[in-house]
Amino acid sequence: MKVIFISDVESIGRQGEIKDVKDGLARNFLLPKKLAITATPGNIKIWEQKSGAIRKKEDKVKGEAEKFASKLDGVAIKIPVKVGEEEKIFGSVTSQSISDALGELGYEVSRKQIDLASPIKTLGTHDVSVKLHHDVIAVIKVEVVEEGQ
Repeated sequence: MKVIFISDVESIGRQGEIKDVKDGLARNFLLPKKLAITATPGNIKIWEQKSGAIRKKEDKVKGEAEKFASKLDGVAIKIPVKVGEEEKIFGSVTSQSISDALGELGYEVSRKQIDLASPIKTLGTHDVSVKLHHDVIAVIKVEVVEEGQ
């Protein structure tokens, strides 16, 4: 079934895309949640008229994300953790703890924007990417240190 995406859907489609998706996905997920509409000739015409305004808004959001990424790129944060024998960390450093540390420095970043494959469980410096927009990614340095140092 051909659909027009009204909003971004992670790993399926972006706003404004006309895409062929499986019928079940469209009927059971995209259409009921109003994430997409069927791609009829009438809907395509209406969407083309709206797309100019949407592109302008998207460009503005992307520009703001690029400005924020330039400020955020290369920022280094220290996260103190409790360490046991053989420098083994109690617990781990998660995207939430990184988000909180960035918040203390004045950078408001949601934990969902922080791209961690798995929580950090070792001491040292780690590069962590922050996804601010579809096309804009900043890289920060996270230094995990022993508490009290």
